[in-house]
Amino acid sequence: MIVRTLAECEQSERRVQSDTGTWESTRMLLKDDNMGFSFHITTIYANTETHIHYQNHLESVYCMSGNGEIEDLADGKIYPIQPGTLYILDKHDNHLLRGGSEDMKLACVFNPPLTGKEVHDADGVYALETEA
Repeated sequence: MIVRTLAECEQSERRVQSDTGTWESTRMLLKDDNMGFSFHITTIYANTETHIHYQNHLESVYCMSGNGEIEDLADGKIYPIQPGTLYILDKHDNHLLRGGSEDMKLACVFNPPLTGKEVHDADGVYALETEA
């Protein structure tokens, strides 16, 4: 059994801040936990925009608090995000994630799981561990 608190993880190397200053993520469950997925609590800061394109990962994201929007760059469609919204990047969707008038707190699941050392490249991609 694995038991961790968000507060513990936030005070460890599991808390990662973006070099762009648009988000931070606390990686509560990672690849070395051997669950087949990773679980993160991510904050998207208000009034920011982040280009993301997970070409190697699928992601499911649930909004717990705050607001913002996601834009699908394939068709230009924009979807509002608010508490209770779930969005799923099931086709390695190239997108822009925008923070709204307040920080968004999101619960995120990745498959394959992240190692915790990933950073977005210039195209918003996380490399697979074998490529890193």
